[in-house]
Amino acid sequence: MRNFFDLFDLDTSDPELTRAQFHTFQRLIPLLYVILVCNTVAIMVIAFDPGQLAKTLVSPAAISAIALTRAVWWRRQGDAEQFDDAQIAAYLRRTCQLAVLMTLAFNAWVIWVFQDAGAYARSNLTFFLALSQVSTVFCLMTLRAAAMRVAVVSTVSFALYFSWVENFQLLPQSLVLCCVCVGMAVVTHSFNRSFSEVVGSRRKLHIRQQETERLSEENRRIAFTDPLTGLHNRRELLARLDRLDQREVPQRGSLAIVFIDLDGFKQVNDEHGHQAGDELIRTVCHRLREQCPEGAILARVGGDEFTVLIETDGSGESASAVAVKLALRLLEQMALPVLFDRHVLQISGSIGIATNSDENVHPRELLRRADIAMYHAKTEGKAQIAIYTEDLDEGRLRRLEIEGQIGSGLGAEEFDVVYQPIIDAVSGAIVSAEALLRWPRRAQGALSPDEFIEVAEATGQIHPLGLYVLERACREIRPLGELCLSVNVSPAQFRHPGFERQVLSILERTGFPAHRLQLEMTESYLLANPGLAIKATEALKSAGIALALDDFGTGFTSIHYLKSYGFTHIKIDKSLLTGLEAGNKAAMLVEGAITLANALDMFVIAEGVEREAQAEVLRAIGCHEMQGYLFSKPVPLAEFMALQQRMKRQAARAAGLRSAR
Repeated sequence: MRNFFDLFDLDTSDPELTRAQFHTFQRLIPLLYVILVCNTVAIMVIAFDPGQLAKTLVSPAAISAIALTRAVWWRRQGDAEQFDDAQIAAYLRRTCQLAVLMTLAFNAWVIWVFQDAGAYARSNLTFFLALSQVSTVFCLMTLRAAAMRVAVVSTVSFALYFSWVENFQLLPQSLVLCCVCVGMAVVTHSFNRSFSEVVGSRRKLHIRQQETERLSEENRRIAFTDPLTGLHNRRELLARLDRLDQREVPQRGSLAIVFIDLDGFKQVNDEHGHQAGDELIRTVCHRLREQCPEGAILARVGGDEFTVLIETDGSGESASAVAVKLALRLLEQMALPVLFDRHVLQISGSIGIATNSDENVHPRELLRRADIAMYHAKTEGKAQIAIYTEDLDEGRLRRLEIEGQIGSGLGAEEFDVVYQPIIDAVSGAIVSAEALLRWPRRAQGALSPDEFIEVAEATGQIHPLGLYVLERACREIRPLGELCLSVNVSPAQFRHPGFERQVLSILERTGFPAHRLQLEMTESYLLANPGLAIKATEALKSAGIALALDDFGTGFTSIHYLKSYGFTHIKIDKSLLTGLEAGNKAAMLVEGAITLANALDMFVIAEGVEREAQAEVLRAIGCHEMQGYLFSKPVPLAEFMALQQRMKRQAARAAGLRSAR
């Protein structure tokens, strides 16, 4: 019974369903009232009686007026979105009530007219009454409560009256109408359930669509956002540059890109771990964001690379001026230390700037130019700012050309190894040979080491070049008695994870004794990577290889570093020999270095000796070995062997003269 009465109950608990019903009524209710007016007019015409104007004219006119008023009202409601849920629910409740009242009024009027109508008119009256009932129910089907109420009210009133009038002659019609009413109720219930399911399905589809859009937006955010810092990533930056490119040509000087690379970030990662590196990146990101002007786009485009896109409207400072001021502030911020787990992390930054000062330069081209300028700042000593010029592009193309030629040059045996003797300061005999790389057979012409070594170190090609020098020198010097071999090692080679193993493998292949090999290194790698450097030097020393600290006196190496790495030799840089004379300050500095080395049981090699006066002073203050153009420039192996024999004879004669005295 409860389920039966629920069929007549108006449920407004689902706002989306009631809104859909309201939207449907906006189209169907005007049609319903038009049908009702047409039926009313038809009945009025059939049963019109001038003597009963109240019944056959005034009453149908009133019903038609009310119907037309409601039709116009529904027609004017416009979009349902302008009403809130409470208003729509109120309108639907009012519709249910008015539907019942209009049904009762229409049925009462028809029955009133029926009483005095003739046989022909009565048959038409029952037809139009049934037609009105059916059309009304079907127009109200989306609102089950209204449709069911109209069906029951109209059917009950029809059956109660027409089943007994005229000696029960219309009873069959009443019974048929009741059956039709039951059928309409079933159809209405089924249709309303289907309508509700459609609305529910549409709601689920809308929810899924919203979820899909949310996931799509989330995926887009992930795709265009750096997960560590929350900044825009390279993809988003390129997309923004492309959007700028699609606009009309930006005003000249209105765009600038600041390209930032962190100096020393890799060392932080290597020494303290990725967690420290991530914390450093987040801290630097926060500092960069605070310094960026309003409207600038900060993006992380690489592991330790950031960019700032600056766009000005031309009314104030140029983008170039804004970029330079920003770069200066960023250099200061990046130089500030970062505290992590009781460790002080210190880095710097190299910055490149490019602006659209040229005509018709594309935004993506600005990014490339800023990258080139940054690379130039890094190669010039780091912690600097460089502004793009066309000369930088030429230098870049030159470096790319050399980079490509180094690989092919190694395969084509275009490189050579030359040797410069290292002389015993007392006897004058050659005690060691320093192997140096040359590129004489380059297809485009010979290239000096200063030009290609820098490119090789920057690109990592120094590692195969260094191994080439070591292996060839070991093969060529091995037959020369007990002559020692000195080979320079780049910091980039030390950073290679298999360097120590590869050195030992070369010694094994060539049969070169480890105690005759000396590796020279600069202090830059030691200061930047103390932990890894100690591990590498200990592995080499344990194999019997000697270690020399090159360019001593030009850096900041302390006694602690000299003791920690276990150097056997130090090479005094030639810059300290400038103006070297007996008793002057230069001589005192070199003598102090020799005294320090003696205290640490190290040998001292003075490089860059070009005058005999320098050699005399070095001998007098206790220098152990010397090297320089005074004795010989770097020469091919054959010349070196001849020089070795000649100097051996000279040393023997000098020793004989000293013994004769």
